Amino acid sequence: MSIGAWPAQHPHEAEREAAPPREIGVLGMWVFLATELLFFGVLFVAYLYGRTHWPQGFGAASRHTDVLLGTLNTGLLLTSSAAVALAVACADNQAHRRLTARLLWATAGLGAAFLLIKGIEYRHEGQEGLFPGARFHLQVAGAQLFFMLYFLTTGLHAVHLVIGIAGIAALAWGSARGRPWAAARHVDAMALYWHFVDVVWIFLYPILYLVERHS
Repeated sequence: MSIGAWPAQHPHEAEREAAPPREIGVLGMWVFLATELLFFGVLFVAYLYGRTHWPQGFGAASRHTDVLLGTLNTGLLLTSSAAVALAVACADNQAHRRLTARLLWATAGLGAAFLLIKGIEYRHEGQEGLFPGARFHLQVAGAQLFFMLYFLTTGLHAVHLVIGIAGIAALAWGSARGRPWAAARHVDAMALYWHFVDVVWIFLYPILYLVERHS
């Protein structure tokens, strides 16, 4: 072999080097989610501050949230997390790409149902005078702050959910057609985002709906 000559690289080895590793996409998503967590973290700290300083107002305000719709939405998101986890398990096998697509569509559909119910809930709260402002009807110190944080946190969560639905739906469409951009590594990353959105709701649900509910 002459100096400077290198053995020919096997085509499959070159392909493996060219393909972005699965872990890179997931790591990138973790970094992104860490920055997103800061937004919710600030709101959680504000909630804890308000809950500490105006416990009666926060308790009274919490009793005006619709625990039935909140519980129903929690069930929808937990079911959607199970669906997207199954989609991740199926995504590695090309023979299961249609099943992967169906599971992703189911995930997006459950997310859309969550938003529909949340919209109904917002409408009821508006009719009851629970939007912060001049027409806010609860005359308890801290109650208006509770609902200000309620709408900020649930609204921010809804925005993230809309983004998640769009991403999941795009992957469902691409997976059914065998598109390369709907590969398993992208399903992995999007599923991680979806689980993040669900976990945020799991924290929001008890502090917004169950505080002082027993009294």
